[in-house]
Amino acid sequence: MQYKITNTLIALNIIIYFITAFLSKNIMDIDIETLVNMGAIFGPYTVIDAQWWRLGTAMFLHGGMTHLLMNMFSLYLIGRGFESYFDTKSYIAIYIFSGILGSLVSLYMHPQSVGVGASGAIFGVFGGLTGFFLAHREHIKEHTKAFMKDFAIIIGINLVIGLSIPSVDMSAHIGGLVAGFIGGFMISRNHKWLWIYVFSMILVMIAFMQYLPTQYAQTLF
Repeated sequence: MQYKITNTLIALNIIIYFITAFLSKNIMDIDIETLVNMGAIFGPYTVIDAQWWRLGTAMFLHGGMTHLLMNMFSLYLIGRGFESYFDTKSYIAIYIFSGILGSLVSLYMHPQSVGVGASGAIFGVFGGLTGFFLAHREHIKEHTKAFMKDFAIIIGINLVIGLSIPSVDMSAHIGGLVAGFIGGFMISRNHKWLWIYVFSMILVMIAFMQYLPTQYAQTLF
């Protein structure tokens, strides 16, 4: 199957959405209680109660049909190109770490908000492709120019939507974008640097997890 990682991620997000829609008894909008019960990030639970597993589950949850379709369309557009340039391990590493780092940045910026969505991970894919084209800009100038035009359009659309819909968390987008760019650039320069990237992202995650409880203790209590 062509683009098997991208298609699998899209299918997984859709399946999980319909499960939440069934539990929420509403296919268009998922209620907050269902999202939290299914694993949304929420500062008091994620940080104070140390339910860090929510960093993984939240990136496969969506708050409504529009949210899901917007993210899956973006993943479909950009994920296929990404899958053409990166192997399975690199794709999964960049996707997962971008989603998790995006959630951690969101927790830092919005301690009491409920957060869901694949946006951080998808922006990581955007960032990873940007890193790839930047690393190889001298060899694929024409492809780079065409990609950057499409990339700018997609980013622009997402920024407009993000600024116009209050529930969309731009901090998670930025966190994911940065994490993905670093991974894409490093791996494109030297594939062996994948493990350096993985180790570095784990260290950043640990640093966030050590710092956030202190920040929350000062701001929430």
